[in-house]
Amino acid sequence: MKICVFGAGAIGGLMAARLANAEIEAQVSVVARGPHLAAIRDNGLWLISEEFGDQVAQVEATDDPAELGPQDYLVLTLKAHSVPPIAEKLKPLVGPETCVVTGMNGVPYWYFHGLGPEWEGRRVEAVDPGGVVSAALPPEKALGCVVYPAAEVEKPGLVRHISGDRFTLGEPDGSKSERAQRFSEALRKAGFKAPVRPRIRDEIWVKLWGNMAFNPLSALTHETLDHLATRPELRRIARAMMLEGQAVGEALGARFPIDVDKRIDGAAAVGAHKTSMLQDLERGRPMEIDALVTAVVELGRAVNIEMPMTETILALVQARARVAGLYPG
Repeated sequence: MKICVFGAGAIGGLMAARLANAEIEAQVSVVARGPHLAAIRDNGLWLISEEFGDQVAQVEATDDPAELGPQDYLVLTLKAHSVPPIAEKLKPLVGPETCVVTGMNGVPYWYFHGLGPEWEGRRVEAVDPGGVVSAALPPEKALGCVVYPAAEVEKPGLVRHISGDRFTLGEPDGSKSERAQRFSEALRKAGFKAPVRPRIRDEIWVKLWGNMAFNPLSALTHETLDHLATRPELRRIARAMMLEGQAVGEALGARFPIDVDKRIDGAAAVGAHKTSMLQDLERGRPMEIDALVTAVVELGRAVNIEMPMTETILALVQARARVAGLYPG
């Protein structure tokens, strides 16, 4: 079994290191770049983890996918806005039997695939502009993956695992396929929880539910999660956005297993955490607006759901990001 992790940063590095050291018959490779790539080539991929123990993995590392050839599993752990510009470079990794595991936050490019005959062939323009992603990575090859661990690249070649051990998998059409079961087994042997769910979009929405509200609000206010979820004036805005998102998800058949206020209380319990969008703004990195917010508005328009609060916040955060030169959309 050949597994390539494309974007071997924090989450990708964690997964690649554990898979490479697991007792499975697999050839694990990573696509990385810059000092991170050089460090992996020279010293291996290091993982620091209280849960898994400190370890080093020897993986084939390159910045040229053509060197690796077609894979059984291509795992994407990039941010969604990074995929369209490099879609053509992914093609050498994709063969007739390749399964593309989409371990990215937000609305996936394959969202409409397998949802129902009325949606088949429709794309999510916000994350698949002009169809460049689906042309390189056909939706029928996609396997959904909701990422729960937290990790960070502490220095080139070294990933620190902070918490979490679950990657939930699911086919867009809800089937319990052999390819999903096989990858789930590989992840379990690597020490992760990897359930295969028949309704993967439900889990995508529960994670997206908070991200669509708290991420842009944090970038606009520079507030941490605890304040966004507990200060009445900010909580009202987040709640309104989340209810709009819930209406969209439910119109497309998703089920939300918890109440919106419990979901917000869960975010408050995380404490003084800076969202990824705020961290990107502070570090001068492109902001992940389209997969987390723009795509949700696009889905809303597809099902004729009005989203006045979300559209307002989206316009403001897009403007903020443009001024900072950090909006690739």
